[in-house]
Amino acid sequence: MRIVVISVIFVTLAVLLLGVKVFFVKGGRFPSGHVHDVPALRDKNVTCALRDEKKK
Repeated sequence: MRIVVISVIFVTLAVLLLGVKVFFVKGGRFPSGHVHDVPALRDKNVTCALRDEKKK
């Protein structure tokens, strides 16, 4: 039972730390994980596999 409580505490802490910008900044949002929103991937001409499949 002790391990479960410690695990829940760690997961809660991780969620809070990942969400600092979302929770404490007005208008804050999580960064987008989409390929077309990442400039470095656009520069390398990396595209979304799902979008490529829909074109066929």
